[in-house]
Amino acid sequence: MTARILVVDDVPANVKLLEARLLAEYFDVLTAGDGQSALAICEKTPVDLVLLDIMMPGMDGFEVCERLKANSRTAHIPVVMVTALDQPSDRVRGLKAGADDFLTKPVNDLQLMSRVKSLVRLKNVSDELRLRAQTAHTIGLQDLARPDRPDEPGNILLVDARASSQERLLRALKPIADVSIISDPQAALFEAAESNFDLVIVNANFDDYDPLRLCSQLRSLERTRFIPILLVTEQGRDEMVVRALELGVTDYVMRPVDPNELVARTLTQIRRKHCNDRLRASVQQTIELAITDDLTGLHNRRYLDNHLKLLMDRAAARGRPLSICITDIDRFKHINDTYGHDAGDEVLREFANRVRATVRGADLACRFGGEEFVIVMPDTTPEMAAIVAERLRLMVESRAFAIPQADAVHPVTASLGISSLRADGDTPEALLKRADMALYQAKNNGRNRVVAAAA
Repeated sequence: MTARILVVDDVPANVKLLEARLLAEYFDVLTAGDGQSALAICEKTPVDLVLLDIMMPGMDGFEVCERLKANSRTAHIPVVMVTALDQPSDRVRGLKAGADDFLTKPVNDLQLMSRVKSLVRLKNVSDELRLRAQTAHTIGLQDLARPDRPDEPGNILLVDARASSQERLLRALKPIADVSIISDPQAALFEAAESNFDLVIVNANFDDYDPLRLCSQLRSLERTRFIPILLVTEQGRDEMVVRALELGVTDYVMRPVDPNELVARTLTQIRRKHCNDRLRASVQQTIELAITDDLTGLHNRRYLDNHLKLLMDRAAARGRPLSICITDIDRFKHINDTYGHDAGDEVLREFANRVRATVRGADLACRFGGEEFVIVMPDTTPEMAAIVAERLRLMVESRAFAIPQADAVHPVTASLGISSLRADGDTPEALLKRADMALYQAKNNGRNRVVAAAA
């Protein structure tokens, strides 16, 4: 795994020690001896993770972490505080400052490397989402990386075998989240898949069940793959923690559980889940925008160019028919010239609505460009395609189109050309070309008619 790690410590020996450990794992390592230098490096250089000492002169690690998290350019960088401080209050303060973890010196090598690799993996996922979501931001969509509302509650699934610990954990979590509690791990797996949770907390206190099996199953299911998992385990169970992080567990807390630390870690995971959910929604919205014609709401030519080949290949493989129809609004230029382009846009929208009302759910309707539209009809013979095309022609002709800009209605007709998939091999270009030639013939024969290409 390649990543750039920044080590921040005012003691050169500590820096050299951590640098040697990280270089042995093939990480790219940067170093800083004070907080101000660390902030400057993060501002100018892409950093994947910061290992940060707390006790430094001038600016301590708490302030460095707070400044990193307050800056939109660096807020996404994971921070692990590595320090000699070992009081629960120090750990909670670090987590509240925005740190992702808090490791006490001397640091266990295996645990440190597992935590670093786990956080780098999480950052890679977030970076990919952030990169894709930038497209949505640049075309004017809302900023989906905005901070969470303070009053936005989390939704937590607690998987815990014992009533006594359930009660203690619920008491700590109830002020910040809605908590569902399940004792049976398999029932919890089904519940997590069927509901919308922001975090699953797995308490490793089962007598006859390996809690890491549940963690692994949660990561393997599509519905639960992106839900953060927080593991609660005993002190000294380093091997379990390392294995859990390798399996994709997001965070962990040791027993006896400090309620403040549990709350701080829980809030961090919920905030990250909400942020990544918004980024994924932004990516999905961007994809939809990229393949949708913004005027009519139909798919655009880009989508047709990519999807028609798939539909044709599937039809050929199954030995099923496939037909397409290209339709063009007759004398559309006259509408624009008479009423203006705004009126022309209204006609295109209404025409798209009538196309949408004509086709089946399995059909693909696209705006091909200008006043031309394409309908791809899987499992449709040439004879059935002609019936569908004639139905659309009548729907367009039978009711005049409203022109709100002129407080008028205008009769509209359409010409349509049909072609069908050939059994001896075909290409999208040839199929479209035959339909286009049939449309051209319909225009030449007087418009407002359906013409099928020769087989």
